[in-house]
Amino acid sequence: MNILPANLRFGAGLSPKRLEDQRLLTGQGHFIDDKPEDGALWLHVLRSPHAHAKITGVNIEAASAMPGVQAILTGADLVADDVGTLPTLNIFKRPDGSAMQFPPRRLLAHEIVRFAGEGVAAVIATSRIQAQLAAEAIAVDYEVLPAVVDPRAAIAEGAPAVWEQAPDNIAASMSYGDAGKIAAIFASAKHTVSLDIVSQRLVPSAMEPRSTIAEVDKKTGRLTVYVQSQTPMATRDIIADAILKRPKESIRLVVGDIGGGFGQKTSLYPEDGIVAYAAVKLGKTIRWRGDRTDDFVGGTHGRDLTSTAELALDAKGRIQAYRVTSLGGTGAYLSGTGVIIPLVLGPFVQTSVYDVPNVHYEVKAVMTNTAPVGAYRGAGRPEAVFIMERLLDAAARQIGMDPRAIRKVNYIKPAQFPYTNAVGQVYDSGAFAHMLQRASELSDWDGFAARKKEAKKRGMLYGRGLTSYIEWTGGRNHTEKVTLTATPHGRVILYSGTMAMGQGLQTAYSQMVAASLGIDINSIDVVQGDTDVALGFGSVGSRSLFVGGTAAVVSTQDLIKKAREKASNMMEAAVEDIEYVDGFLTVVGTDKRVSLFEIAKAEGGAGLSVDSTGEVDAPSWPNGTHICEVEIDPETGITNVVRYTTVDDVGVAVNPMLVTGQIHGGVAQGIGQALFENVHYDEDGQLITATYQDYCIPRATDMPPLNVTLDGSAPCVTNPIGAKGCGESGAIGGPPCVVNGVLDALAPYGITQLNTPLSPVKVWEAIRNAKAA
Repeated sequence: MNILPANLRFGAGLSPKRLEDQRLLTGQGHFIDDKPEDGALWLHVLRSPHAHAKITGVNIEAASAMPGVQAILTGADLVADDVGTLPTLNIFKRPDGSAMQFPPRRLLAHEIVRFAGEGVAAVIATSRIQAQLAAEAIAVDYEVLPAVVDPRAAIAEGAPAVWEQAPDNIAASMSYGDAGKIAAIFASAKHTVSLDIVSQRLVPSAMEPRSTIAEVDKKTGRLTVYVQSQTPMATRDIIADAILKRPKESIRLVVGDIGGGFGQKTSLYPEDGIVAYAAVKLGKTIRWRGDRTDDFVGGTHGRDLTSTAELALDAKGRIQAYRVTSLGGTGAYLSGTGVIIPLVLGPFVQTSVYDVPNVHYEVKAVMTNTAPVGAYRGAGRPEAVFIMERLLDAAARQIGMDPRAIRKVNYIKPAQFPYTNAVGQVYDSGAFAHMLQRASELSDWDGFAARKKEAKKRGMLYGRGLTSYIEWTGGRNHTEKVTLTATPHGRVILYSGTMAMGQGLQTAYSQMVAASLGIDINSIDVVQGDTDVALGFGSVGSRSLFVGGTAAVVSTQDLIKKAREKASNMMEAAVEDIEYVDGFLTVVGTDKRVSLFEIAKAEGGAGLSVDSTGEVDAPSWPNGTHICEVEIDPETGITNVVRYTTVDDVGVAVNPMLVTGQIHGGVAQGIGQALFENVHYDEDGQLITATYQDYCIPRATDMPPLNVTLDGSAPCVTNPIGAKGCGESGAIGGPPCVVNGVLDALAPYGITQLNTPLSPVKVWEAIRNAKAA
C-alpha cells in the first residue's frame, strides 16, 4: 500500500457538483453513435432462430446481389482466416477432477449454434437498412437439436448436451469446507432451517445499447476500434492476442462516454471482434449498432443461481454451521467471468457479516442453451447475501426471535478484526451492530406497528424487511497506473485506465487532484478510454475510487516531488528548502517562488509529467444495513415499497453526493430484481422476454423515497485514502430486504417462501392458495 504524507489532502467529504453533467445534459457527450458516418459501411448480424442446431448450409447468393451489399461473412470464413475465439479463465476442474470443459466462443457460429440469438452471419453494406434487408435474404439450413434451458434440468440424466465433451453439462465445480463435519453438526443441532432459493436471470439495462466502430489507417495499417468497454486495455489485448493475433501496439482502442455499464460492458463481445476483423479484411471503416433486442438476445445476462441452503443453529439462534448446494447457470458459452461468479465471488461473501465457523459449499457451473451469463452489478455477491439473509429471516420466524436479535447474536464483533471468514477472505474493518442500530433509529423501527395498523384499516397487508450485507470489491488487481501532467497552459491532466460509465469519476478524481495540489477544480482534465495514453486495469468490481483514486492521489505527490526538484534548479536552492503550497513552489524564508505551471512551461511543449502507480493491500469490504417497508394489495397482489432506509459503510466517502447516487441506483436495481425483472426462455430455448414490452424494469413511480446515510466509523485500512467501493452495494442489500418485507407481510397466511420476482400474479396466487388451504 502507498504511504502518503499525513497532511496530503484529497478533498474527502466534499460534494462539488458533477463536472460531467453540463456536457452530458446539453447533448455534448461523445458516445459512439454520435460519430459521423463519413462513408462507413454498416454491419448487421444475422442471428440463429434456434437454441440448438447444426448448420447444414448457408446460402448467401441472393443476399450478396442485393443493393449496397459489400461483403457477407460466415463462421466458415472466420475459421478459414484463423480468427480466434473469445477467451475465458480456464483454471477450474469438473467434479471428477478432470479439466474444465466448455465450447469455444466464436465470433460467428461454425457448424453448430447453441443459443437462440447466436450470430451465424454478418452482412456489410453501405447503409444499416441495406445490411438488415440483405440478412433476411440469407438462407441458413438447420438441423434442429434438443435444447435445455434450466440448469436443474441440464444436469438430469439424459438431458441434451450443450457441449459433447461435457455430457452432463457441468463446465466446472468448486467445493469448500468439510462435508462430514457439517453433516454431524446438523444432526445434533437444536434448530435447522432450509430453503430452496433462486436468483433469477436478469438483463442488464444500460441506457445505451452496445455499439462498435473500427477503422484502419491507410498509411500505417494501424487499427482503431471505438467501443464501449469498462476495461479498455484488456479489451484491446483480447482483440490483439486472441482474435486478430497481431501486436498490441498495432491497435488503438478508444472509449468515449458510456451510457451505463453495470459490468455488462466489461470485456469484448463477438460483434466487437467481427467489426474489427471486417475493418482489417476490407480496409474500410465498419460500424455496428445494436438495438435493444440485440442486447437481450446476444448480450450477457446476470445472476441465474439456483440453491438449496441450510443453517444449523443453537438454542439462542447462534449459527453453528452453514451448508449450500448451488447450480450457477453459465449459458451456452463461458464468458470471461461466467464461471468465476458462482464458483468464487459468491462463496467469498457467502457468510456475509456473520461469524460462521463451519461451512460446506458445493457449487457447479452448468451450461444451458441460453445466452451467456456474465458480470452484472454485484456479480455473485447479491446472490450469496440473498441466500444468507433469507435464511436468517426464516430462522428467526421459526425460532420465534426478532430479526434484529438473530443478526446481533451472529455479527462479527469489532474486536475480531481483522477477521478471516470461512473461505479465507480477510475483512479489514466493520461495525455491523452499529450499522443495524443506526438504521433502526433512522427507519423509525418503533413506529412500524402504528403504520401496519393504519394499512390494515385500508385493507392492505404491511411488512418490514431487514438486511445486513457485505461486499467484496476491487477485483484481483490491486494496482492502477495513471499519468499526471501539468501543462504550460495552466491545466493539469490526469490520464487513467479506469473508465467512467455514469459514476462520476471525472468529478471525484478532479476534486482529489485539485485538493491535493491546492488548485482550482475547474483546471483539471481527466482523460480515460484511450489505450494510447491511458493504461491501467480498468473499472470492474467497484475498484475505480479506492484503487484508481489512490493512484490519482499518489500521482499528485509524485508531481510535487518532481516540481520541487525542478524548482530547486531554477531558483538555485536545495530541494529541502523548497515548499509547495497551492500551486506555487517557494524557497522557505524568502519571497522567491515559481508556479507549477511556470515549471511546466520551462519543460517545453510536453509540460511536467509523472507516471504513477497506486497500490492497495487487499480488497475493500463495504457493508451496511437496509430496512424497508412494503404494502401489498391482497386483491391484486401488487406490492409497493413505501419506505426505504440504508446505512452504508463505504469507509471515507470522498464525494458523499456521488456515493449516495450510487446507493440510489443500486437499490433501484435491487427492487427490480425483487419485484419485476425476469429473463424467461420457453422450453425450446426461445427468449420470451426479448423487449421491454415483456421484460419489466422499475419506473420512477415504483421507487420510494430513499433515506441514505453514509457511516464512516470504520475506515478501510487496506488503502491510504480509507475508502471502500460503493457502486454495487445497493444491488446487494436491496433484493433480500424487499423480499423479506413481502414475506413478513404475507406471514399471517403462513407463506414462508416465494422466489423472485414477486410479481403481482405470483403474490396474488400465493394468497389465494393459502386462503384455500
